[in-house]
This record gives sequence, structure tokens and C-alpha cells, in this order.
Amino acid sequence: MKQTVYIYHTNDVHSHFEHWPQIARFLSERRQEHRARNEAMLLFDVGDFLDRVHPITEATRGKANVDLLNDLHYDAVTIGNNEGITLDHDELDTLYEQARFPVVVANLFRRDGVRPHWALPYVVIPATETFRIGVVGATAPFSHFYELLGWTIAPPLEMLQAAVEEVKQKADCVVVLSHLGVNEDEKLAAEIPGIDLILGGHTHHLFPEGKQVNGALLCAAGKYGQYVGVVKLEVEGRRLMRASAKVVDAGTLPFSEEVAHHLRSLEQESLARLEAEQVAVLHDDLPLDWFAPSPLANLLASALREWCQADIGMVNAGVLLAPLAKGPVTKKDLHRICPHPLNPCKVKLRGAELKEIILEANTERMKHLQFKGFGFRGEVMGEMVYDGVDIEAGLEEDGQWHIRRIMINGEPLDPERTYEVATTDMFAIGHFYPQIQRAAEKTYYMPEFLRDLLAWKLAQ
Repeated sequence: MKQTVYIYHTNDVHSHFEHWPQIARFLSERRQEHRARNEAMLLFDVGDFLDRVHPITEATRGKANVDLLNDLHYDAVTIGNNEGITLDHDELDTLYEQARFPVVVANLFRRDGVRPHWALPYVVIPATETFRIGVVGATAPFSHFYELLGWTIAPPLEMLQAAVEEVKQKADCVVVLSHLGVNEDEKLAAEIPGIDLILGGHTHHLFPEGKQVNGALLCAAGKYGQYVGVVKLEVEGRRLMRASAKVVDAGTLPFSEEVAHHLRSLEQESLARLEAEQVAVLHDDLPLDWFAPSPLANLLASALREWCQADIGMVNAGVLLAPLAKGPVTKKDLHRICPHPLNPCKVKLRGAELKEIILEANTERMKHLQFKGFGFRGEVMGEMVYDGVDIEAGLEEDGQWHIRRIMINGEPLDPERTYEVATTDMFAIGHFYPQIQRAAEKTYYMPEFLRDLLAWKLAQ
């Protein structure tokens, strides 16, 4: 008997709810249509559905995101790094308490080697009376960060291999929810036999019609809810005959006013909850300038240095999105001006390396660099602001400011000396300053974000 199974998938929504009213209506209507035609429909999310840049996620620590997935009757999800390493241990451990769907993540364990009660290596879903789909999942192995938060992350390829081998005995089709990135997805398809479908994410890639690799169909729906992925499985009895993929542009879909109203209400409630938590009272304004040292950026550099107990503090002014006015300061204010999921980091650098970084950071190219990623949710890099560093610069004949002398805590920078530098983890992970990225000794401070350090410093 020939039947059709439809799989819909989302990935890397990152709490971008701009298109959620369209997505919600689309998926609800499709479910009704498939039910009316006696067709099977499954719905999966491939991780990074939440992002603490959004006040709804910040105030509820992602539980409102889980409610949104419940509302649309998702059949299974995996976690991304935003679920895994931007929540503290207890927040992740309780995130899915009210979930009405399984969470499949084969490579996450507690420190004692036992899987958390809410995480499964795979599930088997009876799509039709005769056709069963095995769903396995894995997340990107940010091992060191997970360890700092009390988790152990295992090599995903190894864990998926074991899960696929097991689920193949119980299912007629194997689907991988992979928050690993496109390169790893291609590796999975090449190295693990028996995978029929890989629903991908993490690298925000888009496959408008899927991509065939070694008999597996790779699918991905971009980022931020801009697209919904659709896979059509043509089955005959217990055999998968054909799989095809497409994506639907969410921006072209009709709108659900009911869902939009619900999101507005959620946001108002979340902002009120954050506003109710006062962290300090300012007696003076704290101005901000993205392209020059300013009191607010200086305060953050000082907080980093003090928190990490380092020789110097170093932060780009662009991580702060707005100044603070005198008067009460609440968690709503701090989230508004510093929404990024960025953690403090301490790195050991030789003086010669530190000098290279300071020189590069002082270039107009770097100050005006516009980018997204590595946890940064702002607009521009901005001026590098320091605590414990004094820079003497002068205007040269070329019309540019050139650094003439660098002082570290009142003494000339020593090229051979090792300095402890407190900064943000985006410089340790990202490619902006190779000297930091490749440094052998780095210490990450988790689960605190930069805004938590601001709250701590302002309360002193």
C-alpha cells in the first residue's frame, strides 16, 4: 500500500519570533489538511530554538519557548548550544519539564556518565500503521563549556553511530536531528550507513531542495524562522521508496493574529518580570560611545578585570547597545543594553601578542566591523576599551592616529612578559584576534553573562 509521510522541520530560530505567527498558522493548517487526507505529518526542531537575546527567553529561561513548541505539537526536538550552554545546569535540567515531546540528544550526559532523565538517544515514531520512523539526535560538542556547567558531552559521530545501529533494528526509516553543522552532516552521511534523512542546523545553512550524500537526504531551513523545511516521504508498506525536500518562505505565509497577540502578551509579561528586579540605583548617567572610551564601557572593562582577577580588562564598546540613565537600574535595563549570551574569559598572552591585539583593535577597520555570531548580537565591534592599559597615541602625517607607547598598570608593556587578560569569550572562540583564539591557557567563567557582571559591579 502506497502512503505519503510529511515531515516539517525548523532549526536555529534563536527566539526570532517575527515570523512565528506565520509559521504557527502554516503548520496548524497543514496538520488539519494532512489529517483530512489521511496523511501522516511529523514536526521536528533541530535546536537553538531559544536565544536569551529575546526578553521572553531571558525572563522565562526558555520555558516559554517550550510552551510555543507544545502549542504546535512538535513530535521531537534536539538541543543546540543555546539550549545547552547559555542556561545554567539546573535551568537546562528543568527546561523540558512541561514538554509534550521527546528530546533526542545522544551525546549529552551527566558528570557521572548517566543520561539526564529528559534526554533520549532516539525515539521510534509510528508514522503510519505499518511505517515506523526512528529519530536520533546530537548536538555540537562544545565540550569545555558543557563541563563547566556540570555536563559531559560525548563525540557525536560515535554516539550517533551506536544510536543509528540500534534504531535501525526497530524502524523502517532513520532520521537524524543534527545540530552539528553542514560539514559534520556530510560526514555523518558518508560514514554512518543506514541514515535516510538528516535534518541539519547550527551553521544556519539552507538547502532549498535538500542535498543527496551517500544515499541520505540532507535538509536545512536556514535561520531565524525565515523558512520552514518540508520533506515528503513516499512509502510502500515498510519501505521508503523516495524522499524529496523543499523549503517554504515564512515571510510569504498568512498571519495568525491570535499567535501574534499571544507573543505580544508574553513579551509584556516578560519585560515586567525583568523590570521588577532592581540591581542598583545610579546617582549619575553612564554615557556610552561606540568609538571612544566612555564611562559605561570603562565600567564593564573594570568589572571584567576584577571578576576574572586579571592584569587587565579588555572589551569592545559595541557589546553595549545603549547608555544607562541615572536612577534605578533593573534587569530589564541590563538585558536591553547587553542582550548577548557572552561569558567572561581570561586568557594568558605574551606582551608581544597583546601589543599586536591592541594595534589591530585600534584600526578603523576593526572598530567599524559589522558582524553577527560567536554570541554577539550587536551592530558593530566598536572601540576596544581597557582597564589597566594606558595608550599614548599621536596624529601622524597620514592623518591617522598611531600608537606610540603602551603602559600596563603604570609600566611599559614588556614583550616577553605573560599577562592575564580578562575579555569576552567571543574573542576566544572567534577569529577576530588569532593570538587569543590560539592561546593555550584560557579560563571561561560560566554561567555568568556580561550583563551579570554589570549588575554585580553596579551594586558595589
